[in-house]
Amino acid sequence: MTVPLMTTLVQRRSPPLRWLRTFSRAAANAKKDAVAAPSLPPFDYSPSQYAGPTADEILAKRRAYLSPSIMHFYKNPVNIVEGRKQYLFDEEGRRYVDAFGGIATVCCGHCHPDVVEAIVNQTKKLQHSTVLYLNHAITDFAQALASKLPGRLKVVFFTNSGTEANELAILIAKLYTGCHDIISLRNAYHGNAAGTMGATAMSSWKFNVVQSGVHHAVNPDPYRGIFGADGEKYARDVQDIINFGTSGNVAAFISEAIEGVGGIIELAPGYLPAVYNTIKKAGGLCIADEVQAGFGRTGSHFWGFEAHNVVPDIVTMAKGIGNGIPLGAVVTTPEIAEVLTRRSYFNTFGGNPVCTAAGLAVLKVIEKEKLQQNAFVVGSYLKERLTALKDKYELIGDVRGRGLMLGVELVTDRAKKTPANAEILHVMEQMKELGVLIGKGGYYGNVFRITPPLCFTKEDADFVADAMDLTLSRM
Repeated sequence: MTVPLMTTLVQRRSPPLRWLRTFSRAAANAKKDAVAAPSLPPFDYSPSQYAGPTADEILAKRRAYLSPSIMHFYKNPVNIVEGRKQYLFDEEGRRYVDAFGGIATVCCGHCHPDVVEAIVNQTKKLQHSTVLYLNHAITDFAQALASKLPGRLKVVFFTNSGTEANELAILIAKLYTGCHDIISLRNAYHGNAAGTMGATAMSSWKFNVVQSGVHHAVNPDPYRGIFGADGEKYARDVQDIINFGTSGNVAAFISEAIEGVGGIIELAPGYLPAVYNTIKKAGGLCIADEVQAGFGRTGSHFWGFEAHNVVPDIVTMAKGIGNGIPLGAVVTTPEIAEVLTRRSYFNTFGGNPVCTAAGLAVLKVIEKEKLQQNAFVVGSYLKERLTALKDKYELIGDVRGRGLMLGVELVTDRAKKTPANAEILHVMEQMKELGVLIGKGGYYGNVFRITPPLCFTKEDADFVADAMDLTLSRM
């Protein structure tokens, strides 16, 4: 005999009560989520109507004609067709907060009118002229760039990228010292050419290639490192490498002040001063890779190395230097620069007038709009918001970085620091749906890289934090 439903509910009271409680919580959470969903900050700009190929059509062409090594974010990649300041627009005119592209190329904001004007005006006059002839664009920018660096760092070599800049810096160090050995960090990323890939040690990401004479030191990671935040203990490994892995001399030590691709890791306090001292005693040069941390991004200083109270022998830079234009540079002292006269170093496009005109315009915009100060104020505020989320969600293991170069590491177990690889992909997808484009990196690929253009506002910071808050609450 079939038991009536009401009789079943009366006789078996526990299950339906549990079900009702679960349903009530779900309903309450749904209501809470609906209220908490953030809105993009107002922005007085409408993109032009897009009439080009769709995202699916572009993706099909990429698969047919581009290298299979090229990756993309998201299951359904975004077709970005326009950008203004800290915002990007897709093919349908939808606006996103760009919380990542700043470190990729853009420092002053997408399509900054001053930078665009400088590029267009120079292009109308002269697009290319080698350094075998004279043109004021390259010397004007070199002078302005040198004025931003300390000590005798005032001789500039222009390149097309950060990879080229680091390759040249390593070559200069080898020529100057007469040594072949280079020391870099195990979590480093310095470029995509043979030498820089040797100095890159993120082997789990397939970035590393074996290169003779390259030694990888223990990474001074305050979160995952074996010595915590004790920089001097990590520095002893560099001395050990020199003592037991080389002839006692070394050409150079190269590192970022904050590792970008490596997961926005600030080097442990006291590390760089100790290592620089060790390297100099061994006759080597110290190279500061400022490709990602430079140009005011850290807020507290114009260059990342300045926060460590050190002065390198060579500084390399790229990405934000041109606000999207292919441009890089190596800056060193007159004494060290002289060594290149022993070789015929020549770069056909490095320092061309269009790129250097853009670079000079970028420097002027950073100063005129006080973007370094903005990076400090807004970045500090955003870090506080993200730290509050760490207190709220166990999935966040660490919040770190300076200015507008911040990292949020996701873990499934805080005690074991187990990387949350699947979870970070889910959060990225959901944040994209809310209107936030965010980066990913770290040795295990479980760190959010938050590196927006330096014109980012507190309202943008709130939107990013609120979007992450809502997404994590739904996990």
